[in-house]
Amino acid sequence: MGSVVNLIGRGGQCFAEEILGWNRVTVRKGQTELRSGTTFENRFSARGRRRIEECLPHLLDDIRSIVEPSGQTDPTFRSTRIYSPLSADEVRLRLIAQRGYSDTELPCTRTLRNKLNDLGYQLRKVRKCLPLKKIPETDAIFKEVHQVNHVADQDDGILRISLDTKAAVKVGPFSRGGYSRQGERAWDHDFQPKATLTPFGILLPKTGDNHLWFSQSKATADFMVDRLDEMMPQWKKRFALHTLVINADNGPESSGRRTQWLKRLVELSDAHQLTIQLAYYPPYHSKYNPVERLWGVLENHWQGELIDSIDKALGLARSMTYRGIKPTVRKVTKSYRKGVTVAKRAMLDIESRLERTTGLEHWFIKIAPQPQTG
Repeated sequence: MGSVVNLIGRGGQCFAEEILGWNRVTVRKGQTELRSGTTFENRFSARGRRRIEECLPHLLDDIRSIVEPSGQTDPTFRSTRIYSPLSADEVRLRLIAQRGYSDTELPCTRTLRNKLNDLGYQLRKVRKCLPLKKIPETDAIFKEVHQVNHVADQDDGILRISLDTKAAVKVGPFSRGGYSRQGERAWDHDFQPKATLTPFGILLPKTGDNHLWFSQSKATADFMVDRLDEMMPQWKKRFALHTLVINADNGPESSGRRTQWLKRLVELSDAHQLTIQLAYYPPYHSKYNPVERLWGVLENHWQGELIDSIDKALGLARSMTYRGIKPTVRKVTKSYRKGVTVAKRAMLDIESRLERTTGLEHWFIKIAPQPQTG
């Protein structure tokens, strides 16, 4: 551009701007480069203001720690968004009160709203997500759960996990409420499936590590404790572990009343010399259990796929990511029997090992290991 204007001579800049539509400042820049013999460096990346996380490197982690306990997953699994009852203004106030930020160093509410959206939080209440029922202890349970989880996340020797089972998946050419990406045709009725898989998942909310197991058997209390026992050597090697906090939703096989579940956890505590703390979410509020978000990602990942074989179900699960981390996926071939219970007399000895929180006995249970002798 500079060389062309130089050829035109006097009035070339005005001619180039009016006739050719060239910017006069750009033309002058080209002429200067011709005269000096040097090229100006375009630093587009240095333009504008820096991102707020560059100025406050811990801001996103602090926002996540504030919003995460109150976030709830979409119970329909139609999206991977996390619905939060906290507005951006409320998050800003809590950052000042709880995390020690000053009003001047924090960005405006609109910037915080954008950051919350980037983190996957949808700042609006969704009517379909409201709980159907609420028991009198609900608020007290939530308060205690948040306290237990906060203490666990601050102590490197305490590992907090969230576990749950997902609804059984029918293996076959069945429609899953979405369109096949390959244009395959799905059956419009659930005929006899080839197999039925029960997914079981464990999520580490602090790190995002997640583990999935698929079984054609029922996910009983023995099944779940066997999976914990399977992961224990890996966790003890990775963490300086002395306490295991388990978040669950008080389902029938893992509730604070399930005798076989409590018996196996007492045995697990003694075998690994580990304190186990059970912290359940209130009834009808399972969507707050962190592992539910893992199920939402999985459901969205294989939506529109025809799961017509067990291998395909496992392959789809392996290819998903949660917070940028792929799960470890395994198939369990062992068959578990339902309905295994502990006799009342034997349960008295087990109950003596349980430390239940007063007033919330069924939701918060601590199991301390007995010292090994010999």
